[in-house]
Amino acid sequence: MLEGNRVSRISVRGFAVASATAVTTVGAVVGVASGSTQGSSTEPAEATAADATLLADISAGNQTQAQTASLTQQADAQSTAADAAAKKSAEEAARKQAAQDAAAKKAAAEKKAAAERAAKEREEEEKAAAASRSATRDADDFAVQASYTVAQVQSMAREMIPGDQFQCFSNIVDHESSWNYRATNASSGAYGLVQALPGSKMASAGSDWQTNPATQIKWGLGYMNDRYGSPCGAWEFWQANNWY
Repeated sequence: MLEGNRVSRISVRGFAVASATAVTTVGAVVGVASGSTQGSSTEPAEATAADATLLADISAGNQTQAQTASLTQQADAQSTAADAAAKKSAEEAARKQAAQDAAAKKAAAEKKAAAERAAKEREEEEKAAAASRSATRDADDFAVQASYTVAQVQSMAREMIPGDQFQCFSNIVDHESSWNYRATNASSGAYGLVQALPGSKMASAGSDWQTNPATQIKWGLGYMNDRYGSPCGAWEFWQANNWY
């Protein structure tokens, strides 16, 4: 009988180890074994208690393993999500930086191009001004005559005044003397094409200032450039004040 109890105990333990989820079936087997030998020995009761403890330990262990696995899965999922978020953030930052770099590069290129255009325009203007200056003639380039017609005086002025300034110079002379190089203002004493006051000022351009319109044109151009920056600057002032 003792040997039979030992076999039952081994069988129950083996079954418990094989399957932790078959608790009901194992309990029924243990109950039958215990009922058939009730009162004959304490060993079956001890076996039943030990088997129940083993089943409880197995169940608790399975629950712990399940909980650990669940936590591990959650941690892995969170880690994967964090990695994905970090990757997305890095990609977005890289995209923004690339866009900023491209915009800065474009702005720098446009600024450089604008500066180059401005420099080229200034260079062309300077060349044009130099060409205009080199094309103009000086008062000494004209042969001295006893008298000059209005057409001759105007022709001399065209050759002495830069092309872009001639019309402004002509406008002033039209109002001041009507191209009469001997014009004299009886009340003020102003004299010549540009009505210098006093007329003797024009001696700085040549001693023949009274009779040579080229000398008067030379002095008048110098005066307008020095005082107003150009004949057009002088004409602008004249229109606002009726004198210059």
